[in-house]
Amino acid sequence: MTRVVEVPAQFDDRSFDQFARAFAGGDGGRLLFDAHAAQWASPFGLVGLLSAGQAVTEAGGERPLLTLPQDRDVAHYWARAGFVQHAEGLFEIHGRAPRAPAHGESDVLLEVTPVKGADDVHEVVGHIQDRAAAILTRELGLEAAATMGFGMALSEACQNIVEHAGTGGWVAVQTYTWRRRLGRRVVVIAVSDAGVGFRRSLEATQARRFGDRWGDAAALEAALIQGVSRFRDPGRGQGLAGIRRYLSRWAGKLAVRSGTARWTMVPPWDDDVPLANQLPFFPGTQLLMIVPAQGE
Repeated sequence: MTRVVEVPAQFDDRSFDQFARAFAGGDGGRLLFDAHAAQWASPFGLVGLLSAGQAVTEAGGERPLLTLPQDRDVAHYWARAGFVQHAEGLFEIHGRAPRAPAHGESDVLLEVTPVKGADDVHEVVGHIQDRAAAILTRELGLEAAATMGFGMALSEACQNIVEHAGTGGWVAVQTYTWRRRLGRRVVVIAVSDAGVGFRRSLEATQARRFGDRWGDAAALEAALIQGVSRFRDPGRGQGLAGIRRYLSRWAGKLAVRSGTARWTMVPPWDDDVPLANQLPFFPGTQLLMIVPAQGE
């Protein structure tokens, strides 16, 4: 028996809970991820879909199926963004998978890239640093000093996978015009893994302190508000705090989803909620950072 998990037509952080609900619903059977009607996917959607396939594989389930977007332009973008290349290792793909062009101008700053160890983090940051610097200063109107903070934020987001997930993950970076409310160019960083999540990572050191309140939302609060880390070394737990400071300075957005909860640093231009709890369960951690162009 095959169970269908529909990929939303507009697949981003706003529709991710819909995807997570379909993924979590039901037991048993081979999974078919149906993206044939997809019209657009953000970096957050693409790395999240890979994490879903990864979670099935690492749990010992039968290799899931994936139907790519019927719209060839959309399918070619998924290939150009690096999704298809990595999806072929996790899914049985139905239909002819398009190939990414060898070169050319693109709004993809960093194609979907696996992160498994510290060397991967250094390679990701080194690969993107120069190109991102040009985008941040020219298109987003940020000061040159902001580019160093961008590299730090990207590094810390990827490092979170290495130190806490217990498995590998994915990162992608793109620039495009954010038409919803903002109407400006943005740089979007999306990071996702299918690992243990914040609650299990911090449980041994924090569960007793929170008592009955302990859960995914409390774990996010501990990590993002209180700067708690599962490591006892001095200075640990400050990576996410550094990301918050950087994004706050540039009116950016930070959203972290883990398990059944999502914590968001909401900028003035967005209408998200600071804390969402009792969401459909999704394995691991998904992190979204948005740096907007500096408006008048």
